[in-house]
Amino acid sequence: MPANTKGAAKSAPSRANAFDLTITRTFNAPRDLVWRLFTEPHHLMQWMGPRNFEARNFTQDARVGGKWRGMLHPTNGSEDLWQGGTFRAIDPPSHISYTFAWDDENGKPGHETIVTLDFEALGNKTKLTFQQTGFPTAEERDGHRGGWSQSFDKFEEHLASVSQRSAK
Repeated sequence: MPANTKGAAKSAPSRANAFDLTITRTFNAPRDLVWRLFTEPHHLMQWMGPRNFEARNFTQDARVGGKWRGMLHPTNGSEDLWQGGTFRAIDPPSHISYTFAWDDENGKPGHETIVTLDFEALGNKTKLTFQQTGFPTAEERDGHRGGWSQSFDKFEEHLASVSQRSAK
């Protein structure tokens, strides 16, 4: 998603639910850089997905109502995992909201959740507040907690690599 995408107003927060997921991370980089690495497909391909998965496909129409789609390839050789959704709100460089659903065995979107990312500038650091709402079970929520946490670890590694290249 390019940083110059015109945004919509922030989506209304959902009612708290025992099956909702919130992860907060602070990254050692300015918000504009963190935003770019979270929203530009060639960067997403470097960190998207948990460990033992490689992002091999990512497309998007980064505007409210636009679609996104990604594919994660497991390094153990099992079946590729496709996911996708629709952008609900984009307010660069502070807010993104979109729907998220894994494809089922027939290639059709399964149960849909809502992902919301808020990027807060803290001087030369950025606080990310990630929320995913609408899980039907604690087990599904916890699976996503593990996957997103590993993805954010990979993001931090990619961020360090990009920052190091920029400093040279």
